[in-house]
Amino acid sequence: MSRILILDDEPHILQSLRRLLRAAPCNHGRQVFDLEVEAFNSARAALDRIEHAQFDLFLSDYRMPEMDGVSFLKAAKASQPDACRLILSGYADLNALLRAVNEVGIDRFIAKPWHDFELISAIAQSLAHRELLLENTRLANLMRLDCGDISASDLEASMLESVEPGITKVNWGADGSVVLDPDLLEPDQR
Repeated sequence: MSRILILDDEPHILQSLRRLLRAAPCNHGRQVFDLEVEAFNSARAALDRIEHAQFDLFLSDYRMPEMDGVSFLKAAKASQPDACRLILSGYADLNALLRAVNEVGIDRFIAKPWHDFELISAIAQSLAHRELLLENTRLANLMRLDCGDISASDLEASMLESVEPGITKVNWGADGSVVLDPDLLEPDQR
């Protein structure tokens, strides 16, 4: 199951995208992707959700009142760097496109109105590319383990972090105890 987060400030666009992604088959070659879609019309709400759930792909509008799509995708990348990032926009602004590529490393820029087949294809290609990158990383880590460059515990911690970001982070108190509430840490320990 591939999890997708869609962000657009226009409710009818969100409804159209959700309907399309539910109905159309998403495949690339022999790979078939079952999609689970979450849609948001607020960048802040979407960023809050990213803190608690892992996504495989982010699809964001470019122009929104709260935050532009590049800023949103930049924050999403910081939290979930392995996720695909696509921008959907009705404005063909070359500077915005360059900023999206240079600052965020987007996988695709899709123009509104979109062609359904092209959008689904872009999503499938991005997800397939992501799977290849993750597999390459896994194989490289196994090679590093065999060569002794990393320990088995470091590899396991890395794998856990990729599945559940922040799970391996421990907040230590000044007295050596584990602090479960980060708000209780001293300012210099945060």
